[in-house]
Amino acid sequence: LGLDFLFLDRSTDTPAAQVAPTLVGEFTDRKLLRELARRSEVITFDWENVSIESLRALGRSASIAPPLAALAMSQDRVAEKKLFGKLDIPTTHYAAVDSQASLVRALRDIGLPGVLKTRRLGYDGKGQAVVRSIEDAWLAFERLRGSPLIYEEFVPFDYEVSIIGARNRHGEIVVYPLNRNLHRDGILRLTRAPWGAPTLQRRAATHLRRILEHFRYEGVLNIEFFVRGGRLLANETAPRVHNSGHWTIEGAATSQFENHLRAILGLPLGATTARGHAAMINLIGRMPSRNAFIGDDELHWHDYGKTEREGRKLGHITLLERTASRRDARANRLLRRIDSASAR
Repeated sequence: LGLDFLFLDRSTDTPAAQVAPTLVGEFTDRKLLRELARRSEVITFDWENVSIESLRALGRSASIAPPLAALAMSQDRVAEKKLFGKLDIPTTHYAAVDSQASLVRALRDIGLPGVLKTRRLGYDGKGQAVVRSIEDAWLAFERLRGSPLIYEEFVPFDYEVSIIGARNRHGEIVVYPLNRNLHRDGILRLTRAPWGAPTLQRRAATHLRRILEHFRYEGVLNIEFFVRGGRLLANETAPRVHNSGHWTIEGAATSQFENHLRAILGLPLGATTARGHAAMINLIGRMPSRNAFIGDDELHWHDYGKTEREGRKLGHITLLERTASRRDARANRLLRRIDSASAR
């Protein structure tokens, strides 16, 4: 696309710093924000917990996308749930919790089991607790208090899916095939796409389009859903490129990253057709030796160059197969190999 990039991040231990100039400091540093704005025409973000005020300041000198209203919604789980309701997108029963009395009401109205979460700054399973008893509820409330909370019903779902799409300023929308996701300890471990469920694909795409149009969105948007008894229940949104879409780098006609850039620049969007049947496996905490894997056909190794740390996403592997059954079998074998190699 012939673009130049400049990044702002809190350290140099990032993938971006390896490939482009990077300003290092806090996202609230006014001097760095002025420097970023001075050197940029369009500014975007890949983390939904970035400061809205910082982005507003940047927006006085440069174009910001996706829209800040969408970012603000994704930063507050209650606001997110309200939007789902407004747009007729099915979701879980919930209640805002800001006091002991409101927790008692939530437990009475929604019942047990449930999940108590922080309304803000929760990701990869952080800032939440499963509540199976009254005692659990009070222990979780004490641990999480000090932050606005939300109590949600516990959903014994069959599996999880996500859908990713993009919209540009001209109203053009493209949607990727549905992803089926597997999480471990709250962190995405495996994504398979396309997930062969045409009815779910149509419904998820309809819900995604409603949000894109509601915000007159520019950029890539992801929605995660629980699937229970063939029904979709919206869990959360991410107003950015998403981990469950990393398979699109090799597995789709246009990657989510390219379409995000096209969208925020007002360019025509690229095709989202799958190039086969893909699986993406996250490499978490410790990197296995690449030599054990890179000789495999249609296997693509991505090392982010990060320092190893428990629970940290360090890279991913994407594989492509001609059929869904071959993909699923190979992904399961590969996941076992990775688990074994990482444990050594």
